[in-house]
Amino acid sequence: MIIQESMTLKRKLEILSDAAKYDVACTSSGVDRKGDGKGMGNSIAAGICHSFAQDGRCISLLKILYTNECVFDCKYCINRASNDVVRTSFTPEEVCRLTMEFYRRNYIEGLFLSSGVKESPDRTMEELLCTVNLLRNKYHFQGYIHLKAIPGAAPELIARAGYLADRMSVNLELPTADGLRKLAPHKSRQTILRPMKQIQQQRDQNKEELVLYRHAPKFVSAGQSTQMIIGAMGESDYQIVSVAESLYKNFALKRVFYSAFVAVNEDKDLLMSLSGPPLLREHRLYQADWLMRFYGFRASELLSEKHPDFNLLLDPKADWAVSHLEFFPVEINQADYYELLRVPGIGYTSARRIIGARRTHSLEFADLKRIGVVLKRALYFITCNGRMMYNTRLEESYITRNLLDEENCRKHGNEAAFQQLSLFGDEMGSRRLYTENTKNHVDRKVGAI
Repeated sequence: MIIQESMTLKRKLEILSDAAKYDVACTSSGVDRKGDGKGMGNSIAAGICHSFAQDGRCISLLKILYTNECVFDCKYCINRASNDVVRTSFTPEEVCRLTMEFYRRNYIEGLFLSSGVKESPDRTMEELLCTVNLLRNKYHFQGYIHLKAIPGAAPELIARAGYLADRMSVNLELPTADGLRKLAPHKSRQTILRPMKQIQQQRDQNKEELVLYRHAPKFVSAGQSTQMIIGAMGESDYQIVSVAESLYKNFALKRVFYSAFVAVNEDKDLLMSLSGPPLLREHRLYQADWLMRFYGFRASELLSEKHPDFNLLLDPKADWAVSHLEFFPVEINQADYYELLRVPGIGYTSARRIIGARRTHSLEFADLKRIGVVLKRALYFITCNGRMMYNTRLEESYITRNLLDEENCRKHGNEAAFQQLSLFGDEMGSRRLYTENTKNHVDRKVGAI
């Protein structure tokens, strides 16, 4: 390990922003705090759009590690204690200086601050707390701040940080406790879940305080999120989505992020793939996550122990539909909102439009097209006034074959999007660009699946 004390701020930024690219849980939403005219910046409910530079850095949020020094030796991490990499750390004042100067130049709209564990969880959390405290109270920064909570840190430190940050996150790291014991033996599931539960309970308590006291300070107003590494161990998709469902239910998380495993270390316990990071699998997990959060699906409906993995050729909603043809066809003019949501090609926006439009007249296929239904996908699963759009067979193999043909046509008709994967010569540039496309398409377009 090489620790360099005397290093320029620019060089520190290069090292610690590059080290932060493996953490994908950095979106923002749910904040509606306007500046008071005395400080700098604000944070609006629409959230922050962001993209990734060639080396994987987020160029809309300042996305950095406070330090890449770490006492842990996680087998999947580039910053593991046993790796021979250049180590450095920011000071609280340096992070504040970067944030304020970048914000003044309109380079960023907020800060995403994570960290390795330097010396101890308490020591690291104290320095992170000092940093965000300076930003808020000395420099009067009122923009968005996403802060990592360090597992194992004292609860009072996390509580104080929660009143300064908009969002906090605790990375689950791996989907199963067995995987964590094998790849990160110095960490435990209990240590990770404890701060998650604390943040959830304090948010619930804070909501009651805000009802009673209008000007009470807000605690983690944008909620909390987490990240799971996908593909480092042999977990099935069913295990992963079941864990995500449990996290949403028990910890009221805003988002669970899935990060396709990138082999940065060689270790016998890691699953090394010749084809690179499992990006398509990551994409299917994001689609399934969307279905669970907004479409009313349960993990046990999408997958099972007998069918533990998603079909990489079909999106999870279409795959579920062709496997459950007993629920179809759905009559557009009679089905309720949740029945409509389960039809491939109908998203939550078009489902609401259908419910509203049919109050005044009976809908036909031409109406559905104007509403925004993707008829190329939906036509196998719906009827209008008892009639299907075409004389199609309600058979799994027939529908699957046609959906796959339509999917291939869609892909080949969008050559530019797929060519972007090879714009950068290095694997990480391609990986991050694809991941950003995945996030954007899931968040903006998966409503039409």
